[in-house]
Amino acid sequence: MCAPGVPFADALKIIEIASAGHLRHLPASIAIQQALTSYVRHEMTDYDALLDEGYDRDAARHFVMGDMEDILNDWSSDHAENETKKSDKLRSV
Repeated sequence: MCAPGVPFADALKIIEIASAGHLRHLPASIAIQQALTSYVRHEMTDYDALLDEGYDRDAARHFVMGDMEDILNDWSSDHAENETKKSDKLRSV
């Protein structure tokens, strides 16, 4: 997934995760994708709280899937492209 709409501060954290030892052996595109998914799951959803409440990983992932998809779609190229077009239209008015 391409995520040009990711906020800069989040992008720096995602790159840091992708550079960690357990992902360094992977091709960069895969490491970034894994880091992006992990970052959104742990930092932007209730995933860890669900684990703390006793849900297993699969159940917790199921419950946060919709939130993750919303965030990742917001950061996707289509969304970023649409936001750029909206901004360009507003500037030309």
